[in-house]
Amino acid sequence: MNENRRPNRQDRPRRADRFADRTPVEEVEGQLEGRNALQEALKSGRTIDKVFIASGDIDRSLQRLAAEAQQAGAVVVPVDRRKLDAMSTTRAHQGVIALAAAHVYYTIDDILEEAASRGEAPLIVVCDELSDPHNLGAILRSAECAGAHGVIIPKRRSVGLTATVAKASAGAVEYMKVARVTNVSAAIQELKEKGVWVFGTAAEGSIPMYQADLSGPAAIVIGNEGDGISQLVRKNCDVMVNIPMKGKISSLNASAAASILLYEAVRQRLGK
Repeated sequence: MNENRRPNRQDRPRRADRFADRTPVEEVEGQLEGRNALQEALKSGRTIDKVFIASGDIDRSLQRLAAEAQQAGAVVVPVDRRKLDAMSTTRAHQGVIALAAAHVYYTIDDILEEAASRGEAPLIVVCDELSDPHNLGAILRSAECAGAHGVIIPKRRSVGLTATVAKASAGAVEYMKVARVTNVSAAIQELKEKGVWVFGTAAEGSIPMYQADLSGPAAIVIGNEGDGISQLVRKNCDVMVNIPMKGKISSLNASAAASILLYEAVRQRLGK
């Protein structure tokens, strides 16, 4: 056997294998990864403290982004790509990781005031203990695109606004008001006292979503990826709705369900 032969393709470690034994990095709120996440943060006026950029990268768009960050007051530090790989939690940093001021969380009143300032009936998403950052990020993205006024998440047993959430939201996290509450059931009760109808989602919901009146003040509750909406939260909802299912699989991803209901609300509010 020739020991000096060039390794065959099958002998080379796959990309996923190269990361297999890497110690997971704890997600830190305020860390932004990827060009789009940094670009949207700059556009929104969020304070960027430091930007780590891959040294030797001559990509003009990346250099331009670094210059914008520096002009906004950030310290730009060229580093080896291996350092970026070690820092990254998304494993898709695109040659740039930024450290920004921690996200400001809003209150329920802030979300309702946002709706009032637009002259619109409140449209809110309530997330009951979502654990997957990709789901929360996708919900934030859909909520922003649908013109929702805010998203409510619990402080405990739920993912916060981490780098993975920010990346999955495609920058929507910079524009969507997110309230972090101690108790989801208490938050729902507060919404109801302020005239917002609360619609829970479940396969066994009592009415199809098309029969739910989402044209008025509405909050859509999305349950945990595994167990759905908790019993206590379910009891506090005004109505439980279902999404009609025609296939052989009886459930949807949490973010997909949120998108469908949000755009049913948009359809109703457009009067179509």
